[in-house]
Amino acid sequence: MTPTLTRLTELAGSWNTALDREIPAAIQLRHVLHGAPCVSGAEHPTRERIAKALRGVMRFEPIVDAGGVSRIGPSEGPAIAVRTELDALPVTELSGAPFAATNGAMHACGHDVHQAALVALARAAAGLDLPLGLVALLQPREESYPSGALEIVNAGVLERFDVAHVIGAHVHPGVRNAAVASGAGFINSAADEIEIQVHGRGGHAAYPHEAADTIAAIAQIAVAIPEVIRRTVSPLRPAIISIGTLTAGEGAANVLPAEARIYATMRTTDPTDRQPLFDAIRDMAERVAAAYGTDADVTRIEGEPALINDAALATGVDDWLARLGVDGAEPMRSLGADDFSYYCAAVPSLMMFVGVETLDRSPQPSLHDPRFLPDDSAVGAVARALLAGYLAATERVLSVEHHRSDLTARDHVGA
Repeated sequence: MTPTLTRLTELAGSWNTALDREIPAAIQLRHVLHGAPCVSGAEHPTRERIAKALRGVMRFEPIVDAGGVSRIGPSEGPAIAVRTELDALPVTELSGAPFAATNGAMHACGHDVHQAALVALARAAAGLDLPLGLVALLQPREESYPSGALEIVNAGVLERFDVAHVIGAHVHPGVRNAAVASGAGFINSAADEIEIQVHGRGGHAAYPHEAADTIAAIAQIAVAIPEVIRRTVSPLRPAIISIGTLTAGEGAANVLPAEARIYATMRTTDPTDRQPLFDAIRDMAERVAAAYGTDADVTRIEGEPALINDAALATGVDDWLARLGVDGAEPMRSLGADDFSYYCAAVPSLMMFVGVETLDRSPQPSLHDPRFLPDDSAVGAVARALLAGYLAATERVLSVEHHRSDLTARDHVGA
């Protein structure tokens, strides 16, 4: 065993034991946070509750309006960041929990669990000899735009705190309970929106030859979209375009409308497919519209890029999860989106999914369901996933630094 691995193994044992002491208080905090959810853009009270829970351990600096950042451990040199999301959803809770929210918002995506887990992790780290800095990122607006992660990256927060890697963990009912799924490469898709507006010439349904019918054009565009995907993207790389809105006309049976609109989401998993697929959709829509004597304006509203996990971190975290006694699971990949992807684009980073259950519910509610309520044991499971992530990222940084030192020494001897 290398000196680095020996040191980290000793740290893992001490930190894990300290976590056992912190989890009960973190569960109580989870209940408080769950019962007082704040929607995107209004997360200031949540930030302050977390800051209060970490008083004496971390002092948070406000960032990007409702967010916060703090660092403990060595004040100089590389640091490992762990992220928690602050926002809740505008969902009326139906979980029936005694600590359920009653303000028309809900932590229906488990962010309250993530928040409490980060608090437990940081409190357990107090007094330990951390080899690298631990940066806590309290991120607003994960559930809505503008993305809090993108604003944190653009504000230079990662550079200012010398963040080498960012670690995230998200609860998920699709993973075996208490197991943790990591995995290298694609985890979540890029999520863009496409708007197609078709302009024609309205008219009377009895005289279609005197109009430029937008309904015929928009219908053909809609049914052609799957074929465009098939002809543009390799079937080995998942991609999908789903139409959420198709509108034309105002309710009359005998009026041909002059305008029609498609509003769709485009999900791609390989960054090289993102622009070509949009270009192909635009070309098809313009040509089909022209064939029906109409015009099409096609625009893309850019969303999150694909979430790509760093391969070395994914391999390392699996080893540390095993050392901590945490079960691993097959990678959890989906065409869902998470703005954690902006961190992955900035520095090599890692997102994990932690399996959870909602007690006494069958079938299990999904994320964003008003009945979704992970059991309290999820707090400890997420905290240990974050701990494994910190250890894997630290091992990678120290290994790279050791390798550089060896090369420098060899160059000096050779000179």
